Amino acid sequence: MLALLWIIALGFIPPLLSVLIVRRTQKRMQAELRRAMTMPTRVRARRSPISLPPDSYYLEGVGYLIGDISCRFNARSRYIRCAVNPEGPCQGCRHYEEKA
Repeated sequence: MLALLWIIALGFIPPLLSVLIVRRTQKRMQAELRRAMTMPTRVRARRSPISLPPDSYYLEGVGYLIGDISCRFNARSRYIRCAVNPEGPCQGCRHYEEKA
């Protein structure tokens, strides 16, 4: 009879350990999630403003653009100046064509 109780007790030990490990992991993950949710507000406060290229300008409704907007090949993007000469500069570009 004692052997039977010993076998039953040994059978319950792995599931109990598993439940304890899962609960501890869940608590740790919830704490990390809480920290992650509050982190962006602190990071945003410390972040320095983005430096824009000298030939950038702000277009209402679109945002910041770089390059010469009067050129036909201008990409109207914050990252690429134009399809022909993406890295620039626009001054003196041999592919410049004014929009019609």
